[in-house]
Amino acid sequence: MTQDPTAALLALFDDEMRRHARPDAPGVRVERTPDLVRQVGTPDDWNGVVWTDPDLDAERADAAIAAQVDYYTALGHEEFEWKLYSHDRPADLGERLRRAGFDAEPPETLFVAPVTGLPAAAELPAGVDLHTVSDAAGVELMIRAHEHAFGTDSSWLRQRTLTRLAEAPDTLVAVVVLADGEPVSAARMELCPGTGFAGLWGGGTAAPWRGRGIYRALIAHRARIAAERGYRYLQVDATDQSAPILRRLGFTALSTTTPYAYRTTP
Repeated sequence: MTQDPTAALLALFDDEMRRHARPDAPGVRVERTPDLVRQVGTPDDWNGVVWTDPDLDAERADAAIAAQVDYYTALGHEEFEWKLYSHDRPADLGERLRRAGFDAEPPETLFVAPVTGLPAAAELPAGVDLHTVSDAAGVELMIRAHEHAFGTDSSWLRQRTLTRLAEAPDTLVAVVVLADGEPVSAARMELCPGTGFAGLWGGGTAAPWRGRGIYRALIAHRARIAAERGYRYLQVDATDQSAPILRRLGFTALSTTTPYAYRTTP
């Protein structure tokens, strides 16, 4: 029997990006246990569980949850994340995480699209320009754009981006859109050598500039670079706001992902 294309693509994503995850930043490591795969770095890095065994049962799940709490707490981390997907098992894993003290963050939809099917060019509106982020000044503009777009503190992104630009520049594409010198939008693409996937992150536009094609142009810009570098797919964890645009561009929804955060301090 021929496998459903959507199921096949999800299986490929799970295998390459989760089960065989690579470190997502310099200085971090990926560790594998019989039940799961986790990433470990400094408290300033992203720390958390990225994959769980699809045969994980209830008893093993509770033990694995308790073990991760003990592990990251012993490292002195005040927070780590369990990145849960809707197709993960056991089916009540999210509820088990809540009972163990994890807080569910807003869910997002996992979208994937073949790079070859995406537009490689899209016009920006008049009066704005796209700039590649390559230094500290560019990072500051990107941070300001994110804060304008999302209304939250994005300072956590500063050191992560600076470190990656300095130590692994071939794995990151960061761009900022300026209007009269002011940052109004920004986005990143994280490239994962050894896989067919490039991840789109942080695409956000300040409210007065939304609905003018900037988000679409940022996707086209990154899709063109991903194709030039030999990547086959783009992956996005999308909010409800960006999901309709992604569908129109040809992205397919594969699953839902919910970050569960464990914090040792209130």
